[in-house]
Amino acid sequence: MSPAVLEAELMWTLGGFAPGVQIAIGDDGRIAAAGALGLSPTERLSGVALLPGFVDTHSHAFQRGLRGSGERFPAGAGSFWSWREAMYALVGSLDRESLRRWSVQAFGEMRDAGVTTVGEFHYVHHERDGDFALDEVVLAAAAEVGIRIALLNTFYATGAPGKPLQGAQCRFATPSLDEYWRRMDLLAGMLEPATQSLGAVAHSIRAASPEQIRAVHDEAMRRALPFHMHVEEQEREIEESMAAYGATPMAVILDALDVRDNFTAVHCTHTSDADMARFLAAGGRVCLCPLTEANLGDGIPRLSLPHAARDRLALGTDSNNRLSLLEEMRWLEYGQRLEGEMRGALADEAGNVATTVLAAATTGGARALAVDTGRIAPGAWADLVAIDLTAPALAEVGPERLLEALVFGAGNEVIAGTFVGGRWRATRARA
Repeated sequence: MSPAVLEAELMWTLGGFAPGVQIAIGDDGRIAAAGALGLSPTERLSGVALLPGFVDTHSHAFQRGLRGSGERFPAGAGSFWSWREAMYALVGSLDRESLRRWSVQAFGEMRDAGVTTVGEFHYVHHERDGDFALDEVVLAAAAEVGIRIALLNTFYATGAPGKPLQGAQCRFATPSLDEYWRRMDLLAGMLEPATQSLGAVAHSIRAASPEQIRAVHDEAMRRALPFHMHVEEQEREIEESMAAYGATPMAVILDALDVRDNFTAVHCTHTSDADMARFLAAGGRVCLCPLTEANLGDGIPRLSLPHAARDRLALGTDSNNRLSLLEEMRWLEYGQRLEGEMRGALADEAGNVATTVLAAATTGGARALAVDTGRIAPGAWADLVAIDLTAPALAEVGPERLLEALVFGAGNEVIAGTFVGGRWRATRARA
Protein backbone atom coordinates (compact mmCIF):
# COMPACT_ATOMS: atom_id res chain seq x y z
CA MET A 1 0.00 0.00 0.00
CA SER A 2 1.35 3.48 -0.87
CA PRO A 3 1.93 5.72 2.14
CA ALA A 4 -0.44 8.56 2.92
CA VAL A 5 1.05 11.89 1.92
CA LEU A 6 0.14 15.03 3.87
CA GLU A 7 0.82 18.50 2.62
CA ALA A 8 -0.16 21.54 4.66
CA GLU A 9 0.12 25.21 3.81
CA LEU A 10 3.04 25.42 6.24
CA MET A 11 5.14 22.78 8.00
CA TRP A 12 7.54 23.13 10.94
CA THR A 13 10.93 22.05 9.68
CA LEU A 14 14.53 22.98 10.43
CA GLY A 15 13.51 25.48 13.10
CA GLY A 16 10.98 27.41 11.01
CA PHE A 17 7.72 27.20 9.04
CA ALA A 18 8.04 26.46 5.33
CA PRO A 19 5.60 25.83 2.43
CA GLY A 20 5.80 22.92 0.04
CA VAL A 21 6.85 20.34 2.64
CA GLN A 22 5.21 16.92 2.53
CA ILE A 23 5.05 14.04 5.02
CA ALA A 24 4.70 10.44 3.89
CA ILE A 25 3.20 8.22 6.59
CA GLY A 26 3.72 4.47 6.56
CA ASP A 27 1.18 1.81 7.51
CA ASP A 28 2.96 1.48 10.84
CA GLY A 29 2.03 5.05 11.81
CA ARG A 30 5.55 6.38 11.53
CA ILE A 31 6.88 9.09 9.22
CA ALA A 32 8.39 7.37 6.19
CA ALA A 33 9.74 10.55 4.58
CA ALA A 34 9.53 14.32 5.06
CA GLY A 35 10.58 17.21 2.86
CA ALA A 36 9.99 18.44 -0.69
CA LEU A 37 9.01 14.95 -1.82
CA GLY A 38 7.32 15.92 -5.09
CA LEU A 39 4.50 13.43 -4.48
CA SER A 40 0.79 13.84 -5.15
CA PRO A 41 -0.68 14.49 -1.69
CA THR A 42 -3.45 12.18 -0.56
CA GLU A 43 -4.55 14.96 1.80
CA ARG A 44 -3.93 18.66 1.29
CA LEU A 45 -4.53 20.78 4.40
CA SER A 46 -5.22 24.30 3.23
CA GLY A 47 -5.17 27.08 5.81
CA VAL A 48 -3.28 24.79 8.20
CA ALA A 49 0.25 24.69 9.63
CA LEU A 50 1.60 21.44 11.05
CA LEU A 51 3.84 21.21 14.09
CA PRO A 52 5.12 18.17 15.97
CA GLY A 53 2.46 17.01 18.41
CA PHE A 54 2.89 18.40 21.93
CA VAL A 55 4.14 16.11 24.71
CA ASP A 56 2.56 16.47 28.15
CA THR A 57 5.29 14.93 30.28
CA HIS A 58 3.57 15.03 33.67
CA SER A 59 -0.14 14.48 34.25
CA HIS A 60 -2.39 13.17 37.01
CA ALA A 61 -5.53 12.61 34.92
CA PHE A 62 -7.85 11.90 37.86
CA GLN A 63 -7.22 15.40 39.26
CA ARG A 64 -9.35 16.74 36.38
CA GLY A 65 -12.15 15.91 38.82
CA LEU A 66 -10.99 18.77 41.10
CA ARG A 67 -11.56 21.55 38.56
CA GLY A 68 -13.40 24.41 40.24
CA SER A 69 -12.76 22.98 43.70
CA GLY A 70 -10.51 24.43 46.37
CA GLU A 71 -10.55 27.96 44.98
CA ARG A 72 -12.37 29.57 47.92
CA PHE A 73 -10.51 30.42 51.14
CA PRO A 74 -12.99 31.26 53.93
CA ALA A 75 -10.39 30.42 56.60
CA GLY A 76 -7.71 32.56 55.00
CA ALA A 77 -4.93 31.77 52.55
CA GLY A 78 -4.50 28.16 51.51
CA SER A 79 -1.43 26.19 50.44
CA PHE A 80 -0.32 23.08 48.60
CA TRP A 81 -1.03 21.15 51.77
CA SER A 82 -4.61 22.41 52.13
CA TRP A 83 -5.16 21.63 48.43
CA ARG A 84 -3.77 18.14 49.05
CA GLU A 85 -6.57 17.48 51.55
CA ALA A 86 -9.13 18.27 48.81
CA MET A 87 -7.23 15.97 46.45
CA TYR A 88 -7.24 13.18 49.03
CA ALA A 89 -11.01 13.58 49.40
CA LEU A 90 -11.34 13.03 45.64
CA VAL A 91 -9.06 9.99 45.88
CA GLY A 92 -11.33 8.54 48.55
CA SER A 93 -14.31 8.72 46.18
CA LEU A 94 -12.64 7.22 43.09
CA ASP A 95 -13.74 3.95 41.60
CA ARG A 96 -13.12 2.43 38.20
CA GLU A 97 -15.97 4.26 36.51
CA SER A 98 -15.15 7.71 37.90
CA LEU A 99 -11.44 7.27 37.15
CA ARG A 100 -12.29 6.22 33.59
CA ARG A 101 -14.60 9.22 33.20
CA TRP A 102 -12.08 11.78 34.48
CA SER A 103 -9.24 10.22 32.51
CA VAL A 104 -11.21 10.23 29.25
CA GLN A 105 -12.17 13.85 29.89
CA ALA A 106 -8.58 14.89 30.62
CA PHE A 107 -7.06 13.00 27.69
CA GLY A 108 -9.73 14.38 25.33
CA GLU A 109 -8.99 17.94 26.47
CA MET A 110 -5.31 17.28 25.94
CA ARG A 111 -5.88 16.32 22.32
CA ASP A 112 -7.99 19.45 21.88
CA ALA A 113 -4.96 21.36 23.19
CA GLY A 114 -2.57 19.75 20.69
CA VAL A 115 -1.19 17.05 22.98
CA THR A 116 -0.48 13.75 21.24
CA THR A 117 1.59 12.04 23.98
CA VAL A 118 0.98 12.08 27.73
CA GLY A 119 3.22 10.90 30.55
CA GLU A 120 0.64 9.77 33.07
CA PHE A 121 2.23 9.75 36.55
CA HIS A 122 -0.14 7.18 38.00
CA TYR A 123 -0.26 6.48 41.71
CA VAL A 124 -3.89 5.76 42.64
CA HIS A 125 -3.68 1.99 42.27
CA HIS A 126 -6.46 0.50 44.38
CA GLU A 127 -10.24 0.52 44.17
CA ARG A 128 -10.21 -1.90 47.11
CA ASP A 129 -7.33 -2.94 49.36
CA GLY A 130 -4.52 -4.46 47.33
CA ASP A 131 -6.46 -5.00 44.08
CA PHE A 132 -4.49 -2.67 41.71
CA ALA A 133 -7.77 -2.44 39.78
CA LEU A 134 -7.25 1.18 38.72
CA ASP A 135 -3.99 0.73 36.79
CA GLU A 136 -5.48 -0.75 33.63
CA VAL A 137 -8.34 1.79 33.67
CA VAL A 138 -5.90 4.55 32.72
CA LEU A 139 -4.53 2.56 29.79
CA ALA A 140 -8.06 1.83 28.57
CA ALA A 141 -9.04 5.51 28.83
CA ALA A 142 -6.01 6.54 26.77
CA ALA A 143 -6.88 3.96 24.11
CA GLU A 144 -10.48 5.20 24.06
CA VAL A 145 -9.30 8.75 23.29
CA GLY A 146 -6.49 7.65 20.97
CA ILE A 147 -3.74 9.52 22.79
CA ARG A 148 -0.24 8.06 23.03
CA ILE A 149 0.61 7.29 26.66
CA ALA A 150 3.69 6.49 28.70
CA LEU A 151 2.19 5.08 31.88
CA LEU A 152 4.55 6.19 34.64
CA ASN A 153 3.64 3.59 37.22
CA THR A 154 4.45 4.74 40.73
CA PHE A 155 6.10 3.09 43.72
CA TYR A 156 4.60 4.56 46.91
CA ALA A 157 5.41 3.10 50.33
CA THR A 158 5.38 5.80 53.05
CA GLY A 159 3.28 8.84 53.97
CA ALA A 160 6.39 10.84 54.94
CA PRO A 161 9.98 9.77 55.64
CA GLY A 162 9.74 6.77 57.97
CA LYS A 163 5.98 7.11 58.50
CA PRO A 164 3.21 4.72 57.41
CA LEU A 165 0.55 5.51 54.82
CA GLN A 166 -2.65 6.90 56.29
CA GLY A 167 -6.23 7.37 55.06
CA ALA A 168 -6.53 7.94 51.31
CA GLN A 169 -2.79 7.33 50.90
CA CYS A 170 -3.49 3.62 51.37
CA ARG A 171 -4.96 3.61 47.86
CA PHE A 172 -1.45 4.44 46.58
CA ALA A 173 0.32 1.56 48.33
CA THR A 174 2.87 -0.66 46.66
CA PRO A 175 3.64 -3.10 49.48
CA SER A 176 7.07 -4.20 48.24
CA LEU A 177 9.57 -3.76 45.43
CA ASP A 178 8.87 -7.31 44.26
CA GLU A 179 5.14 -6.59 44.05
CA TYR A 180 5.81 -3.32 42.21
CA TRP A 181 7.84 -5.04 39.50
CA ARG A 182 5.36 -7.89 39.29
CA ARG A 183 2.69 -5.29 38.52
CA MET A 184 4.98 -3.65 35.97
CA ASP A 185 5.36 -7.01 34.22
CA LEU A 186 1.59 -7.51 34.17
CA LEU A 187 1.03 -4.01 32.80
CA ALA A 188 3.66 -4.59 30.11
CA GLY A 189 1.50 -7.44 28.82
CA MET A 190 -1.54 -5.14 28.56
CA LEU A 191 0.06 -2.42 26.44
CA GLU A 192 -0.97 -1.57 22.89
CA PRO A 193 2.51 -1.70 21.29
CA ALA A 194 1.98 1.17 18.85
CA THR A 195 0.72 3.73 21.35
CA GLN A 196 1.51 2.65 24.90
CA SER A 197 4.69 2.26 26.94
CA LEU A 198 5.80 2.17 30.58
CA GLY A 199 8.06 4.18 32.83
CA ALA A 200 9.16 3.61 36.43
CA VAL A 201 8.52 6.10 39.25
CA ALA A 202 9.37 6.63 42.88
CA HIS A 203 6.74 9.17 43.90
CA SER A 204 8.93 11.44 46.07
CA ILE A 205 11.30 11.49 49.03
CA ARG A 206 8.14 11.42 51.17
CA ALA A 207 6.90 8.17 49.65
CA ALA A 208 10.06 6.09 49.31
CA SER A 209 13.31 5.68 51.23
CA PRO A 210 16.65 6.39 49.53
CA GLU A 211 17.24 2.62 49.35
CA GLN A 212 13.85 2.06 47.68
CA ILE A 213 14.41 4.95 45.26
CA ARG A 214 17.77 3.51 44.27
CA ALA A 215 16.28 0.03 43.79
CA VAL A 216 13.47 1.28 41.53
CA HIS A 217 15.87 3.49 39.59
CA ASP A 218 18.50 0.79 39.10
CA GLU A 219 15.97 -1.74 37.84
CA ALA A 220 14.52 0.91 35.51
CA MET A 221 18.03 1.44 34.17
CA ARG A 222 18.49 -2.29 33.66
CA ARG A 223 15.18 -2.44 31.74
CA ALA A 224 15.97 0.74 29.73
CA LEU A 225 12.89 2.49 31.14
CA PRO A 226 12.50 6.20 31.89
CA PHE A 227 12.49 7.04 35.61
CA HIS A 228 10.52 9.98 37.04
CA MET A 229 10.16 11.45 40.54
CA HIS A 230 8.67 14.53 42.22
CA VAL A 231 11.58 16.57 43.59
CA GLU A 232 11.50 19.64 45.85
CA GLU A 233 8.11 21.07 44.91
CA GLN A 234 7.58 22.29 48.47
CA GLU A 235 9.92 23.70 51.10
CA ARG A 236 8.34 21.39 53.70
CA GLU A 237 9.51 18.44 51.62
CA ILE A 238 13.06 19.75 51.94
CA GLU A 239 12.66 20.28 55.71
CA GLU A 240 11.40 16.71 56.17
CA SER A 241 14.30 15.35 54.13
CA MET A 242 16.83 17.38 56.12
CA ALA A 243 15.34 16.04 59.36
CA ALA A 244 15.31 12.43 58.17
CA TYR A 245 18.46 12.21 56.05
CA GLY A 246 20.48 15.35 56.80
CA ALA A 247 20.35 16.45 53.17
CA THR A 248 17.95 17.95 50.63
CA PRO A 249 15.97 15.52 48.45
CA MET A 250 18.10 16.33 45.40
CA ALA A 251 21.30 15.81 47.40
CA VAL A 252 19.94 12.48 48.67
CA ILE A 253 19.21 11.43 45.09
CA LEU A 254 22.60 12.49 43.81
CA ASP A 255 24.39 10.70 46.65
CA ALA A 256 22.33 7.50 46.35
CA LEU A 257 21.90 7.09 42.58
CA ASP A 258 23.97 6.95 39.45
CA VAL A 259 21.86 9.61 37.72
CA ARG A 260 21.68 9.30 33.94
CA ASP A 261 19.56 10.82 31.17
CA ASN A 262 16.61 8.52 31.90
CA PHE A 263 15.98 10.45 35.18
CA THR A 264 13.38 13.22 35.01
CA ALA A 265 12.89 15.28 38.17
CA VAL A 266 9.47 16.93 38.27
CA HIS A 267 9.14 20.51 39.62
CA CYS A 268 12.54 21.28 41.27
CA THR A 269 10.88 24.49 42.46
CA HIS A 270 13.23 24.98 45.40
CA THR A 271 16.33 23.17 44.14
CA SER A 272 19.55 25.07 44.78
CA ASP A 273 21.74 26.18 41.88
CA ALA A 274 24.55 23.90 43.06
CA ASP A 275 22.35 20.81 43.28
CA MET A 276 20.69 21.57 39.94
CA ALA A 277 24.00 22.08 38.17
CA ARG A 278 25.22 18.76 39.59
CA PHE A 279 22.00 16.99 38.52
CA LEU A 280 22.12 18.35 34.97
CA ALA A 281 25.82 17.59 34.63
CA ALA A 282 25.03 13.96 35.47
CA GLY A 283 22.51 13.88 32.60
CA GLY A 284 19.24 14.48 34.46
CA ARG A 285 16.19 16.17 32.99
CA VAL A 286 13.65 18.52 34.56
CA CYS A 287 9.90 18.73 33.97
CA LEU A 288 8.12 21.93 34.97
CA CYS A 289 4.37 22.47 35.22
CA PRO A 290 3.99 26.28 35.33
CA LEU A 291 0.17 26.52 35.51
CA THR A 292 -0.14 23.97 38.33
CA GLU A 293 2.85 25.37 40.19
CA ALA A 294 1.20 28.81 40.03
CA ASN A 295 -2.21 27.47 41.04
CA LEU A 296 -0.76 25.67 44.07
CA GLY A 297 1.45 28.58 45.09
CA ASP A 298 4.56 26.40 44.85
CA GLY A 299 6.98 29.15 43.86
CA ILE A 300 9.09 29.78 40.77
CA PRO A 301 12.14 27.64 39.97
CA ARG A 302 15.40 29.34 39.07
CA LEU A 303 16.10 28.60 35.41
CA SER A 304 18.55 31.30 34.41
CA LEU A 305 21.95 29.84 35.28
CA PRO A 306 21.74 26.10 35.90
CA HIS A 307 19.40 25.48 32.98
CA ALA A 308 21.83 26.75 30.39
CA ALA A 309 21.41 23.19 29.04
CA ARG A 310 17.83 24.02 28.03
CA ASP A 311 17.34 20.89 25.98
CA ARG A 312 16.85 19.12 29.32
CA LEU A 313 13.50 20.84 29.98
CA ALA A 314 10.06 19.30 29.57
CA LEU A 315 6.54 20.52 30.35
CA GLY A 316 3.55 18.95 32.07
CA THR A 317 -0.02 19.86 32.95
CA ASP A 318 0.11 18.07 36.34
CA SER A 319 -3.24 18.71 38.06
CA ASN A 320 -5.02 19.44 34.76
CA ASN A 321 -6.90 22.35 36.28
CA ARG A 322 -6.30 24.12 32.96
CA LEU A 323 -5.20 22.16 29.91
CA SER A 324 -3.23 24.22 27.41
CA LEU A 325 0.33 23.44 26.34
CA LEU A 326 0.50 26.85 24.63
CA GLU A 327 -0.14 28.47 28.01
CA GLU A 328 2.38 26.18 29.71
CA MET A 329 4.98 27.27 27.15
CA ARG A 330 4.10 30.94 27.66
CA TRP A 331 4.30 30.73 31.45
CA LEU A 332 7.56 28.82 31.38
CA GLU A 333 9.06 32.08 30.10
CA TYR A 334 6.73 34.50 31.90
CA GLY A 335 7.52 33.04 35.33
CA GLN A 336 11.18 33.77 34.75
CA ARG A 337 10.36 37.29 33.54
CA LEU A 338 8.39 38.01 36.71
CA GLU A 339 11.05 36.48 38.95
CA GLY A 340 14.00 38.11 37.23
CA GLU A 341 12.40 41.40 36.10
CA MET A 342 13.68 40.76 32.60
CA ARG A 343 12.48 39.65 29.14
CA GLY A 344 13.92 36.85 27.04
CA ALA A 345 14.88 34.81 30.10
CA LEU A 346 14.99 31.54 28.15
CA ALA A 347 16.38 32.90 24.88
CA ASP A 348 18.73 30.64 22.96
CA GLU A 349 22.03 31.72 21.41
CA ALA A 350 20.12 33.39 18.57
CA GLY A 351 17.84 35.25 21.00
CA ASN A 352 14.76 33.07 20.35
CA VAL A 353 12.50 32.18 23.27
CA ALA A 354 9.65 30.51 21.38
CA THR A 355 11.91 27.76 20.02
CA THR A 356 13.20 27.04 23.54
CA VAL A 357 9.74 26.56 25.00
CA LEU A 358 8.51 24.62 21.94
CA ALA A 359 11.44 22.24 22.42
CA ALA A 360 10.35 21.72 26.04
CA ALA A 361 6.84 20.86 24.81
CA THR A 362 8.03 18.49 22.06
CA THR A 363 11.53 16.98 21.92
CA GLY A 364 12.25 17.59 25.63
CA GLY A 365 9.15 15.68 26.66
CA ALA A 366 9.72 12.93 24.12
CA ARG A 367 13.21 12.27 25.50
CA ALA A 368 11.93 12.32 29.07
CA LEU A 369 9.37 9.64 28.18
CA ALA A 370 11.65 7.67 25.81
CA VAL A 371 9.08 7.95 23.01
CA ASP A 372 10.16 8.69 19.43
CA THR A 373 7.91 11.65 18.82
CA GLY A 374 8.08 15.45 19.07
CA ARG A 375 9.82 15.85 15.70
CA ILE A 376 8.89 15.70 12.02
CA ALA A 377 11.52 13.33 10.68
CA PRO A 378 11.70 9.85 9.12
CA GLY A 379 11.28 7.11 11.69
CA ALA A 380 9.41 9.21 14.25
CA TRP A 381 5.77 8.57 15.05
CA ALA A 382 3.46 10.63 12.84
CA ASP A 383 2.14 12.67 15.76
CA LEU A 384 1.23 16.18 14.65
CA VAL A 385 -0.78 19.19 15.73
CA ALA A 386 -2.69 21.16 13.11
CA ILE A 387 -2.86 24.94 13.56
CA ASP A 388 -5.79 26.82 12.00
CA LEU A 389 -4.17 29.74 10.19
CA THR A 390 -7.58 31.36 9.71
CA ALA A 391 -8.14 31.71 13.47
CA PRO A 392 -8.65 35.36 14.49
CA ALA A 393 -5.74 35.19 16.95
CA LEU A 394 -3.39 34.57 14.02
CA ALA A 395 -4.81 37.13 11.57
CA GLU A 396 -2.14 38.96 9.57
CA VAL A 397 0.69 36.92 11.12
CA GLY A 398 3.25 35.72 8.61
CA PRO A 399 5.30 32.50 8.77
CA GLU A 400 8.31 34.33 10.18
CA ARG A 401 6.34 35.36 13.32
CA LEU A 402 3.93 32.46 13.53
CA LEU A 403 5.64 30.50 16.31
CA GLU A 404 5.96 33.59 18.52
CA ALA A 405 2.31 34.45 17.83
CA LEU A 406 1.26 30.95 18.89
CA VAL A 407 3.33 30.92 22.08
CA PHE A 408 2.61 34.46 23.26
CA GLY A 409 -0.70 35.34 21.66
CA ALA A 410 -2.89 32.28 21.08
CA GLY A 411 -4.74 29.55 22.94
CA ASN A 412 -6.48 26.26 22.27
CA GLU A 413 -8.90 27.93 19.86
CA VAL A 414 -6.24 27.76 17.13
CA ILE A 415 -5.87 23.98 17.41
CA ALA A 416 -7.75 22.42 14.47
CA GLY A 417 -6.91 18.85 15.39
CA THR A 418 -4.18 16.30 15.94
CA PHE A 419 -2.71 13.21 14.32
CA VAL A 420 -1.51 10.30 16.47
CA GLY A 421 0.29 7.65 14.45
CA GLY A 422 -1.12 9.31 11.35
CA ARG A 423 -4.73 9.02 12.54
CA TRP A 424 -6.66 12.29 12.54
CA ARG A 425 -8.91 13.65 15.30
CA ALA A 426 -10.56 17.05 14.97
CA THR A 427 -10.84 19.14 18.11
CA ARG A 428 -14.23 18.62 19.69
CA ALA A 429 -15.31 22.22 19.11
CA ARG A 430 -14.90 21.67 15.36
CA ALA A 431 -16.03 18.06 14.94
